[in-house]
Amino acid sequence: MSDMTTAPRTAPARVALVGDRSPDVTSHTRVPLLLDALATREGLFLDAYWIGTEDAKEPGAVRGFDAVWVLPGSPYRSEAGALAAIRTAREDGVPFLGTCGGFQHTLLEFARDVCGLTDVAHAENDPDAADLLIAPLACSLVGHEGTVTLTPGSLAESVIGASSSVERYHCSYGPGAHLDTLRAHGLRFTGADGSGQARIAELPGHPFFLATLFQPELAGDGSRPHPVVRALARAAVDHARVAAGEPALSAAR
Repeated sequence: MSDMTTAPRTAPARVALVGDRSPDVTSHTRVPLLLDALATREGLFLDAYWIGTEDAKEPGAVRGFDAVWVLPGSPYRSEAGALAAIRTAREDGVPFLGTCGGFQHTLLEFARDVCGLTDVAHAENDPDAADLLIAPLACSLVGHEGTVTLTPGSLAESVIGASSSVERYHCSYGPGAHLDTLRAHGLRFTGADGSGQARIAELPGHPFFLATLFQPELAGDGSRPHPVVRALARAAVDHARVAAGEPALSAAR
């Protein structure tokens, strides 16, 4: 069991869960279990709000939250809403996690809004597009487990606490073209599968900005949150504490 957080708190951190909530999406049904485990096992208390992608496209939809998590479940009802949530977290310095479809749309948002690649598309949303940043995988990863090797010194390695990790997937799309352009504009790919394909992205200089093609919320039975989920929760609590004029958890210990 992880060490419990004993620092005083004024209120739970507010987390926006962006996605089109469905009982048929296993990741969505795991969230309540993870929230309970984070509170009881880790002392990390989160007040989570689901925001559908159609609502997320409204101005300021995720502002005021202490973290944003764009969850799996694509194709989203509103691609624009998912991208707007990601952009707000990126530009406002709000802790961010994108998993599976969230990873794919993180790359799409960065390519369009930072790199100026305005015509790139996601094959699931626009299969006939001429320039696919997110393309069908040669081999589907639905139900697949595989080893992810982490870049030394990266946020991903620090969070997971190892040089590699076996992770679970449930996706059929992944990064295709233009990854060198994304790298040139500051996005780092810090986790790769056995064939060298990018599976984790992060943004240096941001308080916490991490996206994974794998689904950390599916690890185990939900009673022990994956280190990536735990790290997002800790970043959210730190964001809330600093906003309230309190020390971050690392300083409060």
